[in-house]
Parts: sequence; C-alpha cells; structure tokens
Amino acid sequence: MRKGVRKVVLAYSGGLDTSVIIRWLKERYHCEVIAFVADIGQGREVRKVEKKALRTGASRVFVEDLKEEFAGDFIFPMLRAGAVYEGAYLLGTSIARPLIAKAQMDVARRVGADAVAHGATGKGNDQMRFELTYYSIDPHIRVIAPWREWEMKGRADLVRYARRHGIPVPVSKEKPYSCDRNLFHISFEGGILEDPWKPAPEDMFVMTVAPESAPDKPAMVDIEFEDGNPVGVNRKRLSPARLIETLNRIGGRNGIGRVDMVESRYIGIKSRGVYETPGGTILHVARRAIESITMDREMMHLRDSLMPRYSELVYYGYWYSPEREALQSLIDKASEGVTGTVRLKLYKGSIHVVGRKSPRSLYHPDYATFEEDTVYDQRDADGFIKINALRLKIDAMTKGAARG
Repeated sequence: MRKGVRKVVLAYSGGLDTSVIIRWLKERYHCEVIAFVADIGQGREVRKVEKKALRTGASRVFVEDLKEEFAGDFIFPMLRAGAVYEGAYLLGTSIARPLIAKAQMDVARRVGADAVAHGATGKGNDQMRFELTYYSIDPHIRVIAPWREWEMKGRADLVRYARRHGIPVPVSKEKPYSCDRNLFHISFEGGILEDPWKPAPEDMFVMTVAPESAPDKPAMVDIEFEDGNPVGVNRKRLSPARLIETLNRIGGRNGIGRVDMVESRYIGIKSRGVYETPGGTILHVARRAIESITMDREMMHLRDSLMPRYSELVYYGYWYSPEREALQSLIDKASEGVTGTVRLKLYKGSIHVVGRKSPRSLYHPDYATFEEDTVYDQRDADGFIKINALRLKIDAMTKGAARG
C-alpha cells in the first residue's frame, strides 16, 4: 500500500485533522507532502494556514483564491436549482468540496504528485465529495484517506498525537466542536452538539447575531436578478463573491440564516449540524420571489420536482456526474428570463417579501383582477372544469356500480 508514493498533495485546512495528517503521511509513506489551501472565503485564518503547514512538515504550500469561482460557478448554479437538503440545509459545505478537489487535482498535476489526500473521516460525507471528484478527473489517481488507514479512533487520539509531536491543537474545552467556514456559510458539528436535545451555545455563532439581539428597526434590501443570477444589492452591481459577502453582513446583523438540524448522511448515519448561512438564506427567498412573477408555472413545478434529487446529488458528492449536469441544463433553461428586482424586509431573524418587479413579468393586473376585464370570459371555466372532472366522475360511477 505504501509503495510508489513519493509526493502527495493534501487538501489542507489548518484544522486538527489535516495538521496531524501532514506528519502522519511523512511517517507512514516517507513521502514529500505538499499542502493545498483553497481560499473560498474562510477569512483571516487563510493567512495563518500557510505558515502552520510549513511548520508542521509540508515542503510547499499552494494557496489559491477561488472565491469568485466558488460563487459564480458553484453557488449560483446551485441557487438557480433552489437546492435545499432535507428541507433546511442550503448545502454550504457540500458545494465547496468539488471545487477544492478540482483545484487540488490541478496542483497535483502541476507538481507531478503520485497521490492526493484529504482529512475527511470514514463516517462522513466529505470523503465521497472529495474522492468522486478526484476520480471524475483522473480515474487512476492514488487516493490516501488517513481516517480509513490509521489506528487513531477519534479526535481524542488526534489531540494526543498532535501534542506528542508539538502540533498546535485548534480544539479546546471551551469550543469542543468542529467548524467549517467558507464564503457561503459556516457549519458546526461534533462535541457539545452531539446531544440533539441541548441547544447550541450562543457564543458559538460567528456570522449572525441572535435574532432577539438584532436591531429593533427592520432593514430593507433590494436584490437585482438577471436570468436567475443575483447581480446587485441596493442598486449597486457586485461580483458574485462580493454580493454574497455584502448579504452576509446585512443578514448577519439582522439574525438571518441560522439552522439547527439533524440530517441523514449518505452512509446512513444521522448527524446534527448547526449552520449559519445569512446571505444564502436571503438569496434563496429573493430568488423564489422573482421566479413567482417571471417563471412559467409548469417549468417551475418541473424544476421544483427535481430539486430534492439535485440536492441529493450535491450533498452526496456527484457534482461532476452526468445526471447533475443534465439537470443543470434544464434548470438553467428554466432560469432564462428570471430577471427583475425583489425588495425584502429583514427583521430579527425573519425575511418578508414586500415587493417584486420585472420587465419580463408574467403577472398582469388586468388578467388577475376581481373586477371586470376584457381578457377572460368566466363562462369558459365551465367547460374547463367539466373536462378536468371527467375522470373523477367516471371513477365515482364505477365505485357506485360496484357497491350496487
């Protein structure tokens, strides 16, 4: 198993797992370890990660700014699909993994690596997301998944290993949980959150204030869309990443976007996750609002019927699968003409749609009015109802004959 590995590119976050993995790979495989760090909006911590990787044994560190690609080519297509996993999760971690893995594979090719590695556990979803992407790019790539190889059984073992080798430990008694942050959200799992009856501690949250602590005055925000994509906030055009950052700030200070749920992992285990997705939550609501006046009914219903399947594909790691790409083509076709402006009122954790307008609107007051109009003869509804009731009448007559 250890033969033929001279150089490994590790998807490195600077957390406990990947910090330990650098040292473990060198001990186990006697190979060069190159750390790859994807800057997808983690914040200031990215600047510290490069130094930490070098201190803990990496020979080189590649840091790539992928924020705009993440927003425009991954988050926005997913938003156009209306993707929500199990009714609550906006897939912030799930959608980041295929981008990280793709960029990691590019680094592996550039440096001539024999293998790639990741820090995902054998119990979670990320192992699927990373490895399905690796294999979709190079079917013959060697993948090293330390959690499926080493003798360490849990995070306590990793902490002991780290302290024994002088590796800084980012987990403490005060914050004994795992978190993952990017441009779109931050997630928390494990530790004190493993009891689903206990509430998440307030001092855990990073991107949002508690709804009850949000301002007493509502915040108004206008979001502009073009063909399903948000392009501006409050009459200012922004790049995809800057737009999400702007809405994160607005939503965060108004207590928007907290989710506490128990979800079904791909392998079958239930897991509790706590998420903050302020900007994403705002965009999800705003997009539904602009679609309500610009998207054809049957197209919308078809898209919505596919949303659970699309969400599963993202959650399970099949971003680069042919079925996800086929669904995306339909979704993007449905998004053509989803153009206009939505006005929202944010208040203490809630979002209210208070206005929507579009040059491509399918809503016409002279059609929908309860007053007299010139475009619709209400008597036409008689035949429409009778035709649609025909099968129900036949079914009722058949049942009556059977009873008789």
